Amino acid sequence: MTQLFRPNGPRPGPVPSPCISICRMDAQTGLCEGCLRTLDEIADWGAMPDARRRTVLEAVDARRAAIEAADHARFDEPAPAARGG
Repeated sequence: MTQLFRPNGPRPGPVPSPCISICRMDAQTGLCEGCLRTLDEIADWGAMPDARRRTVLEAVDARRAAIEAADHARFDEPAPAARGG
C-alpha cells in the first residue's frame, strides 16, 4: 500500500504537497493515482495560498476515504455462489 498523506491540522510554514511521486492520471476519475488531486489542483499548487492548499488536502482526504470505503464494501461482500452444472 502506498504511504498516505494525512495532515494533522494547520502547521506553521507552507503546506507541503501531497505528491508521493506516483504521477499517473486515472482516465475514469480524472485524479492522480498517487496524490488524488485533479490536474488543475496539481498545476495550481505552486501559486495557491496555504488556505486553498488546506482545502485541497481536505478534498484529497475525502476522496481517499470514499475510495477506501468503496474498496471495503467490495471486498466485504460475500463471493457469488458457484453455479451447478
